[in-house]
Amino acid sequence: MSAMFGNNAPLEERLKKATTLQGRSLWQDARARLFRNKAAVTSMVLLGIITFLAIFGPWIWMHDYDTVYKDRVALAPTWENWHILGTDTQGRDLFVRLLMGLRVSLAVGMVATSVSLIIGVLWGATAGYIGGRLDEVMMRIVDVLYAMPFIFFVIILMVIFRDATAGKPALNIILIFVAIGAVEWLTMARIVRGQTITLKSREFIEAAEAAGVAPFTIVRRHIVPNVLGPVVVYVTLTIPAVILAESFLSFIGLGVQEPLTSLGKLINDGAKDMEQLPWTLLVPGITMMATLFCFNFIGDGLRDAIDPKDR
Repeated sequence: MSAMFGNNAPLEERLKKATTLQGRSLWQDARARLFRNKAAVTSMVLLGIITFLAIFGPWIWMHDYDTVYKDRVALAPTWENWHILGTDTQGRDLFVRLLMGLRVSLAVGMVATSVSLIIGVLWGATAGYIGGRLDEVMMRIVDVLYAMPFIFFVIILMVIFRDATAGKPALNIILIFVAIGAVEWLTMARIVRGQTITLKSREFIEAAEAAGVAPFTIVRRHIVPNVLGPVVVYVTLTIPAVILAESFLSFIGLGVQEPLTSLGKLINDGAKDMEQLPWTLLVPGITMMATLFCFNFIGDGLRDAIDPKDR
């Protein structure tokens, strides 16, 4: 039979070749393109190391972030007693405080971005799919909030609830999560709305509507999964923006409360003593710069990998 069709290869070999010659999905192709980007891969490795140190470092280091050594005030970096980054003006180990500040800043960036992601995706997808008067009302709300200065709005929230969070560092961090996340979703909503308007005229959406699928189910099962590409890219660029916003709040005294710290608070403390203790400013500043660069390079790599014009 195989000779009749001019193919003398064994059936098993032809089946094996047909199995191996499979196409790649768009996500697989994007992943391959991402891993060919050396800057993005290097940034992912470095960010992984930074995150690992931020999570586990304060637990395994021999000093606690809030322990005060009155006989070791303002020490320069030294291997003696393992103060490898020295101590601050209160006698606390700077290395463990740097790790704790990195943990707090990353947590604020991740959680506040997650809050903005949930609100922005649901808001934009609902407005774009339902359309009509509901879309007009929802997007005018976004426009009104956009007209308010971002940092001014966050500062108002922080000041209003400052007395309620006084002496409660954990509650203060939760307030920072909510305050920043509650205003960072606006751009996300606009991006998702634009993508949704494009998607809702596609055949698979019309087929779902013809089958009687509920609008909310269409948004959840068809719209949201198909807008994840631009959303993922924007998330990687939102996290450093949130970290900078938190750092600014901590820098002006409205952010993290003692004994907790963040990168912004460490930079603020270091700026006060930069002439006598320059390492207290340089170390957290360089750490923040490296972390932000990592997120930006990863975001650029994801954008290039997902962009259909580059395929």
